[in-house]
Amino acid sequence: MARGKFIVLEGIDGAGISTQAELLAQYLKSKGKKVLVTKEPTNRIIGGLIRGFLTGDWSVDPKTAQLLFAADRSEHLKKVILPALKKGQWVICDRYILSSIAYGSLDLDRKWLEAVNSQFIEPDVTFVIHVPPKVSLKRIKGSRFGLELFEKEKLLTKVIKNYFDASRDFKNVYLINGFREIEKVHDEIVRYLEKQFKL
Repeated sequence: MARGKFIVLEGIDGAGISTQAELLAQYLKSKGKKVLVTKEPTNRIIGGLIRGFLTGDWSVDPKTAQLLFAADRSEHLKKVILPALKKGQWVICDRYILSSIAYGSLDLDRKWLEAVNSQFIEPDVTFVIHVPPKVSLKRIKGSRFGLELFEKEKLLTKVIKNYFDASRDFKNVYLINGFREIEKVHDEIVRYLEKQFKL
């Protein structure tokens, strides 16, 4: 059986990652593909710890936080992503290594972050959906109560720059303007995949 494809969607909260993941899953299913949509941090035990410090329920130093992200990712790959790819499924993941680089670089050395994540497989393609921080925060405030740890305008501006910088050093990363209609963003993702994988 042919290995499935591993597609990652990245960007700051409010960029529309989850929406695009679901739309892409529907499109791929219409093409006869078996699809798994997943996300990081996961809903497993380590992912629950991560969500706790992101929402301010408990505190942890930046290096420990990134090691937790890496541990969650390792389990995610072993238990979910790699088995699905082996079965020929197309895996769509909401956040992956670039999130650790983009957010982790606010406090830590980027080379250290890259070393921690160097043993994990690279996606077949990563789409970084970018929107201005003001747009991101407006969307977040309109959809839920409270902001998470990194959701402040100045920090988000730095995170976006980190995404752009990291995207130049990783293979198969495609930048997409997310400050448009949902359908236009989806269409650009689909066009790229049709060209890349002959769908």
